[in-house]
Amino acid sequence: MKILYVSQYFPPEMGAPAARAAELSRHWARMGHDVTILTGFPNHPTGVVPPEWHSRFRSLRDTETVDGVLVERTWLWPLPNRKAHERIRTYASFCISAALRGLDLAKPDVVIATSPQLLVALSGWWLALWKRVPFVFEVRDLWPESLAAVGAGAEGTLLHRALSAIAGFLYRHADRIVVVTPAFKNHLIQYWQVPADEISIVENGVETDLFRPDPAAIEIRKEFNFNGTNGKVDDRFLICYVGTLGMAHGLETLISAAEQLRRTLPEALLLLVGEGAEKRRIVELAAARGLTNVEFLGQQPRHRIPALLSAADLCLVMLKKTDVFKTVIPTKLLEYMACERPVIVAVDGQARQIVEDARAGVYVAPEDAQALAKAICDLAHNPEQRRQMGANGRQYITANLSREQTARHYILVLERLIASKDSPRSAAA
Repeated sequence: MKILYVSQYFPPEMGAPAARAAELSRHWARMGHDVTILTGFPNHPTGVVPPEWHSRFRSLRDTETVDGVLVERTWLWPLPNRKAHERIRTYASFCISAALRGLDLAKPDVVIATSPQLLVALSGWWLALWKRVPFVFEVRDLWPESLAAVGAGAEGTLLHRALSAIAGFLYRHADRIVVVTPAFKNHLIQYWQVPADEISIVENGVETDLFRPDPAAIEIRKEFNFNGTNGKVDDRFLICYVGTLGMAHGLETLISAAEQLRRTLPEALLLLVGEGAEKRRIVELAAARGLTNVEFLGQQPRHRIPALLSAADLCLVMLKKTDVFKTVIPTKLLEYMACERPVIVAVDGQARQIVEDARAGVYVAPEDAQALAKAICDLAHNPEQRRQMGANGRQYITANLSREQTARHYILVLERLIASKDSPRSAAA
C-alpha cells in the first residue's frame, strides 16, 4: 500500500503529534508499505528553526529517508506557539505550502491528514481530491471544542465559527474518520451527526521498547541534582510532569499544590519538563511565590524521556476542568505507565478510566490543588503501593496499547477503506 501521511509535526520536533506520525509510519514501512510523510521544517514550539536546518530551510523543501520512510518537508512560517495570531499564520502557511508541494508527489493509494490543527486536514483533503484517492481525516483533538475549553476561541467568535465551518466540511468530505478515543467517536456522532460506520477508533500507542524502566534513572538524578542535600538517591521525592506547558493543562493548580507541599511533604520536588505557551507565566508564578520545590527543564530529546520518567517517584497528568477534556487520553499518560511509573491523573473521563482499569494510579478532581497535594502525600508514604501501580501500568500498556499493535490495526482500517472504494459496487456508484 502507498500511504501519504500529512502532518505538520515530525521529529526532531517533540510532542505527541510528531511521535505518532513517526512511529506509525516506521511500523508501516517495516510491514512493507510505501510511506511518505509530508511535513514542515522543525520549529515547534519555539518558532526557531535549529541552526543545522537553516540551509535546508532556505531551500524551501527537503527530502530524506528516515527508518525506511520518505520524508518530504515543505516551507512554513515558523513562529512561536504563544499567541493566536502567530499560530494562525504558521498553520495557514503550512496548509498552503503542503497543498502545493503535495501535487508533485507520486500518487498514493490513500491520503491521511492529522490534526491538531484543522488546516492540515484541509490540505490533505485537497491532495486526495486532486489525486483521486480516499481521504482519511485523523482526529487527535476536537477542534474548535478544545480551543473554546481553554478560552482561546469562545462560541460565537469569528475564530470559533470559522473553525466550526472547516471541521464540518472535513467531517462531511472525509472517506474515513479515525479518532483516538471512543469518546471522540460518540462526540462526532452526537454533535456533528457523523454516521457511526464512517468512524474508526485507532487509539494512541507507546513504543514499549523505548518507554520502559531505564537504569540510567540514577544517573539522571545525579546529573540534575535531584538527590537532595545529603546526596542520596532517595532524599527527594520527585514528582514529574513531562509534556506541553500549555493553556489546556491548568498548571497553576500544580503551583498551588507545591505551596501546600512545602509544609506537608518538605522532601517533595516537582519537576516540569517541556515548553509551551504557558511556560513563562508558570515560571513567573512559581518565582513570585518563592517556591524552591518546583524546578523546570526545557524540552528534552525523546530518547532521554524514559530515563527522566524512570527517575521520578510519581508522575502527573493534568488538564483543565471541562467536559471536552473528558474525551481525551493524553499520550504522556501512556508513556508514564509504560515506564512503570505510578500516576496521579487530574483528568476525568477516558484518562481516568484507563488508570482505574489498569489500577495504575489515582484520580483527583481537576483544578483541586488541595486534593492533588493530599494524593501526592498519600502515595509518598506508600512505596509498595506505588511499585504495584507502576507494574500494573506497564502490564496494561504492553497488553493493549503498544505502538506496533495500533499500527497494525490502522493498516486494517486503511485496507478495508481502499477495498470498499475499489469494489464494483463502489465504482458503479
